[in-house]
Amino acid sequence: MQIVLIRHGKPDYTPVDERGFIGHGRSLAPLTEEGVRQAEAAADSPEMQGVQLIVASPLTRALQTAAIISRKTGIPLTVEIDLREWEPDLTYQYKTSEESFALHQDFWACKGVYPPGETRRWESVDDIIRRTDPVYRKYYDHGYERIAVVAHGGVIRRLTGKGIVHYAAPETVEYNGSFDYSAWVD
Repeated sequence: MQIVLIRHGKPDYTPVDERGFIGHGRSLAPLTEEGVRQAEAAADSPEMQGVQLIVASPLTRALQTAAIISRKTGIPLTVEIDLREWEPDLTYQYKTSEESFALHQDFWACKGVYPPGETRRWESVDDIIRRTDPVYRKYYDHGYERIAVVAHGGVIRRLTGKGIVHYAAPETVEYNGSFDYSAWVD
């Protein structure tokens, strides 16, 4: 099965910052105007040819991107909760972009793996792989030949092995029921 990976368009965290949203409330950030244009351009990409289904993360920035692509292409859209972004705080209590950034820095310093004998607030790379692989496997088992997955950089890095994942830039990978995931990508 071919998977067209698309990171969401550029988000705007201003509305969630202004409202003081914490934890998953921060995931309600919509796209910027530039992010909307990025999603529209992704819909026109040749990579979208032959896509049978768009599978999206439930987080607003990804779902808005997927909805724009679905509207422009007429490709059906479904949502998979386990395609959400890496969790910076498994207690879901982080309050600011700055706190999320600090947790992300610790994640990077540890290369996504808890130090021996320790745990952290953030989700490990292995945890990301364990929760996302069954999603791809589900569509593979249902016989899909080509799907688009609209998700997040932390999810897409595991499949591409690339450290930089640009907003709304489609890239195709092959999935054959299993995958040689990238545990860490600089």
